[in-house]
Amino acid sequence: MYYDGHIHTPFCPHGSSDTFEMYIERAISLGLKGITFTEHAPLPHSFIDAAPTKDSSMKHEQLGKYFDTLREVKKFYKNKIEIFTGLEVDFIEGYEEETNTFLKEVWPELDDAILSVHFLKVQDHYFCMDYDENVFRDLIEQSGSLSAVYSLYFQTVKKSISHSFGDHQPRRIGHMTLATKFQKLFPPDFSYEKEAEEILTAMSERNMYLDYNGAGAVKPYCLEPYPSNWIIKEAQKRKIPLVYGSDAHSAKGLGQGLDQLVSTATLTSPLLLNRAK
Repeated sequence: MYYDGHIHTPFCPHGSSDTFEMYIERAISLGLKGITFTEHAPLPHSFIDAAPTKDSSMKHEQLGKYFDTLREVKKFYKNKIEIFTGLEVDFIEGYEEETNTFLKEVWPELDDAILSVHFLKVQDHYFCMDYDENVFRDLIEQSGSLSAVYSLYFQTVKKSISHSFGDHQPRRIGHMTLATKFQKLFPPDFSYEKEAEEILTAMSERNMYLDYNGAGAVKPYCLEPYPSNWIIKEAQKRKIPLVYGSDAHSAKGLGQGLDQLVSTATLTSPLLLNRAK
C-alpha cells in the first residue's frame, strides 16, 4: 500500500484530457491507499510563461472549478481511496512576493503542496528548462556551459528551500534533479554531489519532504527517477521523508518509475498541510 503524491489532471494544458475519475479508478486498480492531485498552480500574474507554447499551468480563473471538482470526487470516492487537494507551485526567482500572496489565497483549500523549479533566469531572460531538448540546448548556450545550468538550477532549488512563505509554506520539494532530464543527450562530465548534499542538508534543517519522482525513469533522455537513487540513499541518512510521486499527466502514468525506486526506501503519505497546523 502506498501513496502517489504528485498527479496532474485535465486542468493541465500540456497534459491529457483524462478525467479525474480515470485517474482515481486507475489508482484504485493499482491498490493505492491515497493520492494527491497536484495541478500546476497558476503562474504569477505579472510573469510571462517562458514555455514556447505558453501552456505551463492552469489559468487563475480555473482554480474555483478545480477545487470544486476535487470536493466532488473526494465525496464520491471517500470509502474507496483517500484523495488530497494539492497544487504544484512554481518557485520563480524574482516573483516570491506574488507567489506568497497566491499561497495565502489558496491555502484554506489545500491539503498538500509541492514547491518546484521549472523556470531559470539567465541574463534577465527566463527559460522553461524542462520544456524540450531544444530549449535546454538554448539554456546551455546562454548560460555558457552545461555545468553552469546545473549550478543555476541547484542554486535556485536551494533558494526555494531557504525562502520563507511563513504560515503558507509548501513543505515538499519537487523533482530535485530535474536538470538531469536530458542527461543522455547532454551527459554531465562533472560532479554535482556537493550541490545535492547541500540541498538535502537545507531540507533536513527545515523539516521538508522530498518528492521521489518516477517521471524521470520514463523520460527517454533521463531514464532514472528524480532524484537518482544515490541521492535518495543520502536523503534517508538524513531522515528526510520521501513521498512517491508519479508526476503522471495521464491516468496510465500512475505508478511510473516504481520499478526503479530503491527497494529499501521507506515511502510516507503526502504531507497533510491542514492536519499539520
